[in-house]
Amino acid sequence: MSAPLITLIGMGDDGMAGLPQSTSARIEAADIIVGSARLLGLLPDVMAKKHKWPAPFDPMVSQLHKWAGKSVVILATGDPMWFGAGSTLLRHFQAAEFAVIPHVSAFQLAAARVGWALQNTETLSLHGRANCLIEPAIQPAARLLVLTSGATSIAEIAARFVARGFGESRFTVLEHMGGAAENHTSFSAQAVPDVEFSGFHTLAIECIAGATATILPRAPGLPDDAYDHDGQLTKREVRAATLAALSPTPHTLLWDVGAGCGSIAIEWLRAAPHTEAIAFERGLDRIAMIEHNRQQLGVPHLQIMPGNLPETLTNQPAPDAVFIGGDVANTVQFETCWSALKSQGRLVANAVTLEGQAHLIALQARLGGDLVRIGIEHLSEVGSKRAMRPRMTVTQWRKVKP
Repeated sequence: MSAPLITLIGMGDDGMAGLPQSTSARIEAADIIVGSARLLGLLPDVMAKKHKWPAPFDPMVSQLHKWAGKSVVILATGDPMWFGAGSTLLRHFQAAEFAVIPHVSAFQLAAARVGWALQNTETLSLHGRANCLIEPAIQPAARLLVLTSGATSIAEIAARFVARGFGESRFTVLEHMGGAAENHTSFSAQAVPDVEFSGFHTLAIECIAGATATILPRAPGLPDDAYDHDGQLTKREVRAATLAALSPTPHTLLWDVGAGCGSIAIEWLRAAPHTEAIAFERGLDRIAMIEHNRQQLGVPHLQIMPGNLPETLTNQPAPDAVFIGGDVANTVQFETCWSALKSQGRLVANAVTLEGQAHLIALQARLGGDLVRIGIEHLSEVGSKRAMRPRMTVTQWRKVKP
């Protein structure tokens, strides 16, 4: 196989001075160089034609094909394969079609500056993404290294920490690491300084929970009041049991059929990385609740499919798991879900009415699987005394598709 004509090169804030001679030689020998205005500005005079990295990148893809036979260098910051340009190229090219020369990543530099072991630190990117994605990572004693979309993101992220009762968390803004203008600024989330930070920075956060902090772990079973809902949601203890039966794992897709306020789909996405979920819901008020909840709980990538069931289930990507929380006696809806479910996929259905329970009993008799009855009791006042008051019993059918 001949060497790729496209070379993706990571570069630091010190420009060519921080690159090995062999990497610098590739840049100097290139016919065409693509990069951001900042990175192109770090280059000395070279013979290559320079092109700014466009946003969005898609128009550049066709142009790259037109440059077949020429030596093309694409410059990126740090390690292009870690929340970088490499993932963008992989959507359009095979890995064998371009070479990658990584530089020290912003995460590595930041960890070295603040003295944190990377294996004990969570790294995430909000660059070009919604700031609410940080919500699941706000946990007591957690250490976070964050790429942002610019200086304005700092105050917005800090406001989320304050709202959760994590206002004492320590923020450190590390600007232009490795360059002549490197600068570090530390402060608490509740005291963001009124200064203009550089857009080229990495944010280090040491999470500190206050006495009244709202702790929302990634484990299933968030408090019911974590959601905007109309009372029709899968309650906390049943929700935890339901997610355990659905078994979220990375790179899997859930259908939440009759999603209500979206609690099952939201906790599926929070429970494992790189998961996907589609919430099927027809009620406009409940769709608004799902939209609010996905932002508040840090899963903006939850897809919402409005409209009537089972019509909205057609032409959707095949799920790895299906949860049916409403209208379980709808035969057409069930058959559509069962047919679409992947082999070895899991289907979980909950029912509280006698009609719904009868239907699940019949399905279990026909298809097998497990039937579980979940009864929950909560402390209640009875006059001057206390007693345990039961909630409605839930019958749950669990089946793995052969």
